[in-house]
Amino acid sequence: MIKAEINDLELKNHLASLEEDKMRMFIMADGRVRGALFHGSRFVNQLRAQHNLGILETYILGQASLCAALTIPMMKDMEHTVIKYEGSGPLDGYSVEADSTGYVRGYLYNDKIPVKKALENWNLTPFLGPGNITFSRVHQDDKYPQSSTVDVDGDNIAKDFATYFAQSEQINTAFNSSIQFDNKGRVVGAGAMYLQIMPVTGGTAKVGSQVDSHQEEDFDMEELLNKVENAFKACPSLGLLYSEKEVDSEDIILGLFREFNPTITLQRDIIYDCKCNEEYYLNYLKHLPKDQIEDMKKNGPDPLEITCRNCGSIYKIPLSKI
Repeated sequence: MIKAEINDLELKNHLASLEEDKMRMFIMADGRVRGALFHGSRFVNQLRAQHNLGILETYILGQASLCAALTIPMMKDMEHTVIKYEGSGPLDGYSVEADSTGYVRGYLYNDKIPVKKALENWNLTPFLGPGNITFSRVHQDDKYPQSSTVDVDGDNIAKDFATYFAQSEQINTAFNSSIQFDNKGRVVGAGAMYLQIMPVTGGTAKVGSQVDSHQEEDFDMEELLNKVENAFKACPSLGLLYSEKEVDSEDIILGLFREFNPTITLQRDIIYDCKCNEEYYLNYLKHLPKDQIEDMKKNGPDPLEITCRNCGSIYKIPLSKI
């Protein structure tokens, strides 16, 4: 990827003053609940710079990419996930990819969304429209991806992700993503969080090792769900929180979920990045049919400009290299 520079000095100084972008994974309630909190202020600003996006486009791709990043802690071994939304609105949809190594990339199917009047809220139905979301997972030794599709409303991306996990994975999962803009349209804060309720038998040895009765699991599941849901809903806007210099991610986790005794198990970097490079595209061009290559050398243009749709990088390849 050719990394796009963020040239707004005021924005750069603001980002430099914030807690660094990190994802923090945690467990709580004796292992019955797992989750992750991702501070992604620089992450969202980078994807915006890569694709040169407006405010609404940044909001939509940013939300999708933040939620995609949250799927990384759920991955098993080496895994790559492609998440595609196909909707009935003018945006058409989006594609985002998350990799277990810690990078996310993606793009909007239509990155110039017509807006006819001032937005009253962030309901995305007029732009995404009802549609379907597909998760395609590829593990290291898989020949083909494993895909699953569910219908979603398209009004809220975090809710669409939660709907997918509830219907396809049969796992109670909640997503929360937020992007804060200032009065000049800059992204000054961004973050996302997910929680999953694990089966009783998936908890700690103390809680789950002796439990094999669905009746016992159902008995305390509802109470736990209600308590965790209430704590999750009490979370203020993560984008607003992360726009403030004194905010600390560990304090957010411990403050929200104190009654469940959360333990932060791991911190890791998550970045907006893409594995594209000039060599990849040059190799592709060299394997085109000879008549096409000759036509390009005769009629141009020179250099060829190839744009990576996943990250917006523009590669200018001289015809003499082909």
